[in-house]
Amino acid sequence: METNSNDEIKYQEVVKRVKKLKGFYSHLAVYIVVNIMIVILNIQDLEPGESYFRKENFFTAFFWGLGLLAHALSTFVPTWFLGNNWEERKIQELMEKDKNEKWE
Repeated sequence: METNSNDEIKYQEVVKRVKKLKGFYSHLAVYIVVNIMIVILNIQDLEPGESYFRKENFFTAFFWGLGLLAHALSTFVPTWFLGNNWEERKIQELMEKDKNEKWE
């Protein structure tokens, strides 16, 4: 019975991880598509001889890019920085601490 419970927990963790990855990749795809559309629109609005490389043409890509970077860090860094099983180990640690405090 314990194995089924552990398998179910592992499965739920994998489902959660896949949802985070899907969310990030969807965010990345929308970022790319929207910014390509913005570039196309900005190029069409240029006067003859006017340069595209002005700071106002990059505000959206830059600030949204910072948000995308934060999303990427929240998606990928916990496993790089804390290890693959950090969440599970922390949950077990807190459960043990809670269990020990109840018996004191």
